[in-house]
Amino acid sequence: MNLKPLDDRVVVQRRKAGETTVGGIFLPEMSREKPQRAKVVAVGPGRMLDSGERVPVEVKVDDDVLVGKWDGTEVKVDGDEYLILCEKDILARFV
Repeated sequence: MNLKPLDDRVVVQRRKAGETTVGGIFLPEMSREKPQRAKVVAVGPGRMLDSGERVPVEVKVDDDVLVGKWDGTEVKVDGDEYLILCEKDILARFV
């Protein structure tokens, strides 16, 4: 992927949504919810403070994170779908 985020931006790729419910009912693609779990694929250098100091981003590439359903900007690069969002829009990191 030839995409390098700026400042405190993070590029993530959403995990695939399940095709069936827990009870085994098949869900067509149109009725599936957007997955909130995502994998970090690129991280910017961090936010620049007024003093000129840079605050590094807390997540790193390959981290498994939780993002909001409607946060960020969806982009398509080389046929793959990504989500670009600010570090503050990441809700949690799975450990």
